[in-house]
Amino acid sequence: MESESPKKEVKYRGLITLSIMLGTIMQVLDSTIANVALPHMQGSLAATQDQVAWVLTSYIVASAIMTLPAGWFAVRFGGKRVFIVAVTAFTISSALCGLALSIEQIVFFRILQGMSGAALIPISQATLLDINPKEKHGSAMAIWGAGIMIGPIIGPTLGGYLTEYYNWRWVFFINVPLGIITVLGISLFMPDPERQKKRRFDWLGFLTLAIIIGCAQLILNRGEQVDWFDSSEIFIYFAIAGSAIWMYIIHTMQTDNPILPPAMFLDRNLVTSLFFMFFIGLILLATVALLPPYMQNLMGYPVLEVGTLMAPRGAGTMVAMMIVGKLVNRVDPRALILFGLSLTVVSLNAMTQFSTFVPASTLVWTGLLQGFGLGFIFVPLSTIAYVTLDPKYRAEAASVFNLTRNMGASVGISIVMTVLTRNIQTNHAYLTEYITPYTLGISWKQVPEGLMSMSSGLMGALNGEITRQAATIAYVNDFKLMMWVILASIPFVFLLKNPRKLQAEASAKK
Repeated sequence: MESESPKKEVKYRGLITLSIMLGTIMQVLDSTIANVALPHMQGSLAATQDQVAWVLTSYIVASAIMTLPAGWFAVRFGGKRVFIVAVTAFTISSALCGLALSIEQIVFFRILQGMSGAALIPISQATLLDINPKEKHGSAMAIWGAGIMIGPIIGPTLGGYLTEYYNWRWVFFINVPLGIITVLGISLFMPDPERQKKRRFDWLGFLTLAIIIGCAQLILNRGEQVDWFDSSEIFIYFAIAGSAIWMYIIHTMQTDNPILPPAMFLDRNLVTSLFFMFFIGLILLATVALLPPYMQNLMGYPVLEVGTLMAPRGAGTMVAMMIVGKLVNRVDPRALILFGLSLTVVSLNAMTQFSTFVPASTLVWTGLLQGFGLGFIFVPLSTIAYVTLDPKYRAEAASVFNLTRNMGASVGISIVMTVLTRNIQTNHAYLTEYITPYTLGISWKQVPEGLMSMSSGLMGALNGEITRQAATIAYVNDFKLMMWVILASIPFVFLLKNPRKLQAEASAKK
């Protein structure tokens, strides 16, 4: 069933769009804006590297869990009310993050920040679909997609600038004026939709799904630190998650109003779009997580320059969004997705040729191309996912759509970081096998006595270079892995139904 056009013209559509997108960008921006500031936070708050990593992890976990009930809250209390409450809580918790005096405080406030901001993305997507007629859904999703895709990409750039010229606390304080403007805009211009006051909340369904997501996140984040399945901790998480999955399935089959209606998963376009959205989240944030340490630690770029070199990725996405927003209603969306996937593969293939020194121009054009390709995937995918879906499932589908993107990002970051660590160790061991006095052509008997005292320093320098080379190979292997993941997903494009053909068939039946 296709979505219907609004029965009456919506006033202030442009101002509503601007207001909700400002709130949406704030939420997705905070998933990466703190990345480059972590070393500064670690020193300021006297935290270990493992502890400070929870500044990122806690936000992602809390946001993923609270994305689930966002659809129900919007239907039960109204999207306008929920959005205002969410932005207000997000703004307050952002200010508290900036004022934090210990690692425990900032992690707690980041949890609050993730929980309060989780509803912003699905509600903004559902609202844009509701206030626009179906012939403008492509353009609306282009605007929405621009905020979703560009936010994580420009996060390191903005975070690097604020950290370099001000203080890491401004990474969070910047949300305060933006949040105030968003609340005013939503309060003044956004219409208050009808609410289903009698709809009950599926608490058991939510709690079981929250346990599943929480355990999955803990497995992904703790696995590398405790050596995965060699640790009883990981087995406990798996056991809890398995029990929760069983409870959720049984409960969903028996309840009348499950938190995620099973009927919506019978829609082939939605399910296939969720599959692709998982991999987009994986590639987008995994790449953003890999490149800053690669440029800082191996090539010696300062934090501000790293942020600047990441900016073209966002520029490419922005240009792609502008183009695809006009093409999505004229060209088969599947062709646009194929084009975007192809560009992403080309950019990742180029990144597999990286070495210990990569010219800035190469970093710019590969980032620009990858951002352009991802932009061509995201908009048609966000549009085609809802073409055949019954509008009554739109709010819940938007929640799952964005939850899938978050889970893809978490899985992607965990996989590439695990593979990176393992490959650095393996490559280092492999390279050192060939470093001996004989392979180097060195006879220590011929070395002057004055230099013998420096031998430990020389070997230390040699070990440092070996480590650098091993890390470079590991990063390249990660880029290659992501390239093969995208290549493997391409055939699934043909599972998507052509929306233009579906519309023609529907018109013929009338």
